Amino acid sequence: MNKEPAKAVEPATLRDMGAVIRAKRKALGLNATATAEAAGISRVTLHRIEKGEPGVAMGAYFNTANALGLVLGVIPEHVAQSDDHPLEGWIPARIRLENYPQLKQLAWQVHGVDSLTPDEALGIYHRNWRHVDTTTLLPKEKALIDALRLAFGNHDANL
Repeated sequence: MNKEPAKAVEPATLRDMGAVIRAKRKALGLNATATAEAAGISRVTLHRIEKGEPGVAMGAYFNTANALGLVLGVIPEHVAQSDDHPLEGWIPARIRLENYPQLKQLAWQVHGVDSLTPDEALGIYHRNWRHVDTTTLLPKEKALIDALRLAFGNHDANL
């Protein structure tokens, strides 16, 4: 058994999770009250989840994700860091630019950043889609784009 203390969850991870939950709620056109009721939590708790506050019980995160049709799960660290994940439609909490060549080219103006949130990545793809060479997209980058569109409800034909 490992005697080392468990690592604390990074605040950025919870903020990213909250941002994905909020974006999905917005994409579905749901207000906070209806979403909170569907998840069996208060509107204030939903607001805290969307902000990524660490004091919220994990059960509340799971119930909210379930109410929105999202799946929360545990991904082993070595899988999450490699971006070679076996789950179709899976989106990492942070998207590392080095693993997605076209996104890296599109994000040239973002200085000092080596990763983006899913929402930021989708925004960059959306604003700059005319510069993407779809014939050279790597399969994992195409899968990422498809997963982002599915998660955030962006069904724009130009993306």
